[in-house]
Amino acid sequence: MAYLDNVRTFTRIYELGSMSAAARDLHISPAVASARISQLEQHLDVRLFQRTTRSLSPTEQGRIFYEGARRIIEAVEDAEAGVSAVTGAPAGTLFVATPLGLGRRFVAPAMVDFRASFPRISVRLRLSDRKVDLAAEGLDIAFFLGRPRDSNLRIRNIAECPRVLVASPSYIASRGHPLKGDEIADGRHDCLNLRFPGASEYRWSLQAEDGEHAYSVRGPLECDDGDVLTDWALAGLGIAMKPLFEVADHLEEGRLIEVCEQTPPVPVQLACLYIHRRHQDPKSRLFMNFMIDRILAQMRDPDVPS
Repeated sequence: MAYLDNVRTFTRIYELGSMSAAARDLHISPAVASARISQLEQHLDVRLFQRTTRSLSPTEQGRIFYEGARRIIEAVEDAEAGVSAVTGAPAGTLFVATPLGLGRRFVAPAMVDFRASFPRISVRLRLSDRKVDLAAEGLDIAFFLGRPRDSNLRIRNIAECPRVLVASPSYIASRGHPLKGDEIADGRHDCLNLRFPGASEYRWSLQAEDGEHAYSVRGPLECDDGDVLTDWALAGLGIAMKPLFEVADHLEEGRLIEVCEQTPPVPVQLACLYIHRRHQDPKSRLFMNFMIDRILAQMRDPDVPS
C-alpha cells in the first residue's frame, strides 16, 4: 500500500496545488507528504514538482504522470466500490463541495446523523461560493445553485430554488423601494454583488412580463461569501440577491424586505454534480440520497431538525 499512498498523495498535491492543503485533506503532516513525493520521484527517477519556498508547480513529467496516476486511483476506487456494493458496508473518503449558505444550513448540520448511520465513510467538506472544477480538484460531489454547462458531468437535480432581491427597512427608508429592475440598473441603487476570481456573472437576471432581462447593477461593496452579503443587507448597505431559503427568516421577521417584486430574479436549480464512472460509488450514492432527502425535508418544513 505504500506505493499507492504515494500515488494518492501525489494526485492530491497536483489537484490542490499545495503540499500543506493535500496533507490536511489526507490527514497527514506536510513532512510525510513531502517524503512520499520524494520516494515517488526516486522510484520514477524524475522530478514531479518544481518546489520553492513560495510555490509548487508540476513539471512536464509530473503532468504526464498525473494522467496515469488519476486513472490508477479511479480504478482502485471502482474496485473498492464493487466490493462495498457486495458487502453492503460502504467505506472510504468522499470529497464534497457545497455553496456556503447551503453547506452551513443543511449539509454541515446533517453530518451528525450521516456519520452515525455510516461511520466508515469519511467526508472532506469544502464550503465556498466560487465555482469548482470536480476533475481538477479531485472532488466526488459538488452541490451547486445555477445552470451547469459541463456535459462531462452527471447532474442530479434536487429542486428549483426561488431567489429574491432584499434590502433592510433602513435602506428603503433612505433610498426608496424599487419595484422593477429598471429602477436599480446602472448604479441607481447600491447593489451588493457576489464576486470571486473567474466569476462570469456580473448582471442580475430578472423576470418581467415580456420575458427574462439581464440588468447591469453596480455598488460599492462585493464579496465572495454570500452570507456576508446578507449581513451587509441587514446593516442597510444595499440590495442583495439571495436564494429565498437563506433569507426567509429575515423576511418573516421584518429584518429584510423584498424589493423589485414586479420583476423577481430568475430561479436557480439546486443540484448535485458528480463525475460519471462505470460503477457509481456506493458511498457517493448513499451520501447524495441522504443529503437530498434532508435538504428537501427542511425546505418543505424549516422546523425539521437538521
